[in-house]
Amino acid sequence: MKIAEIKTNDIANGEGVRTSVFVSGCRHHCPDCFNEIAWSFDYGREFDGRLIDEIIESAAPPWIAGLSLLGGEPFEAENQPGLAQLLAQFKKRFPQKTVWCYSGFTFEEITGRVPSRAAGENADKLLNMIDILVDGRFIKEMKNISLKFRGSENQRVIDVKESLKQNKIVLYLE
Repeated sequence: MKIAEIKTNDIANGEGVRTSVFVSGCRHHCPDCFNEIAWSFDYGREFDGRLIDEIIESAAPPWIAGLSLLGGEPFEAENQPGLAQLLAQFKKRFPQKTVWCYSGFTFEEITGRVPSRAAGENADKLLNMIDILVDGRFIKEMKNISLKFRGSENQRVIDVKESLKQNKIVLYLE
């Protein structure tokens, strides 16, 4: 697994000031993707223990509200084990800080309610450590720059904990 970019003190990818981790590798290839360079699984820095430590330390200041995962595609099968390791360490050190994740897969695809390559044991582990999921592929014909925390009207901002608890989609933002 590789990391395309790490943005510290990021205010664009979730509520508050965050550390944003952009993973490499995505098979969606959405037209007009904002991060096409991260489609390649070979782009960026090797994900290892030192990089995990760097990410965790960047989130330590009290003004950092949490961690955001973007891509590439966090829920590609190749990325899930490494991200599960990262989130386990992050949540252990910062249980009060939130994790946001942006995925081209829908919640239904990630949970396996709709068959997809994203679903599985590692996806379940990830979902249990994610607070907010912005789901759905970017669709350029539905682009709307007035939307908060998403790029196209089909995408949803989901409260993952409540959605899993209630066994239905619970939106965080309308």
